[in-house]
Amino acid sequence: MSTSEKSGYHHGDLRASLLTAAMRMLEDGEPFSLRALAREAGVSPTAPYRHFKDRDALESALAAQGLRDLKADLTEGRELPDSAVDLGEFAVAYVEFALRRPALFRVMFGNACDTGSEERVEAAAEIHELLALAMTRVFPDADADALASAGWAFAHGMAYLHMDGKLQAESVDEVADRVRTAFAAILAVRAG
Repeated sequence: MSTSEKSGYHHGDLRASLLTAAMRMLEDGEPFSLRALAREAGVSPTAPYRHFKDRDALESALAAQGLRDLKADLTEGRELPDSAVDLGEFAVAYVEFALRRPALFRVMFGNACDTGSEERVEAAAEIHELLALAMTRVFPDADADALASAGWAFAHGMAYLHMDGKLQAESVDEVADRVRTAFAAILAVRAG
């Protein structure tokens, strides 16, 4: 099978094909460069440079896609949170995303947001707005932005503690239970 058959690129949307190939390489643990990406996608070595000026630009595009995927995980099949328990489920979904796609999660958050990437900035802002809206629904009289930042920091910390093996668990269910319990404990202190 030729590389172009493997990647599915047939003179359609080259940028989308490159991102798909890069995501596959990233999640399979393959090191990638724009040149390796061109080989994977079955295009000339210079073709990726039409869409990404360098590896950082490619990583920003991957991070933006990851943020959109994370938002989808947080919203698809569920209503916005109406209770503290629902907020805990948001945290669980966040941590589960990180554990399911750790290489992408590290690209999303492993360095400062590239403010030159409008796509990445917008995707990050959408996550923060979603969390602020969720906090407003549950705590209408509180500072939603501050709570959104705190909730995000909590879920993010739990994700990295599990990814880095600092908190060990035998199963995804054990991780979910730990996140729920810790999140409920923080909210109970806030309410008290």
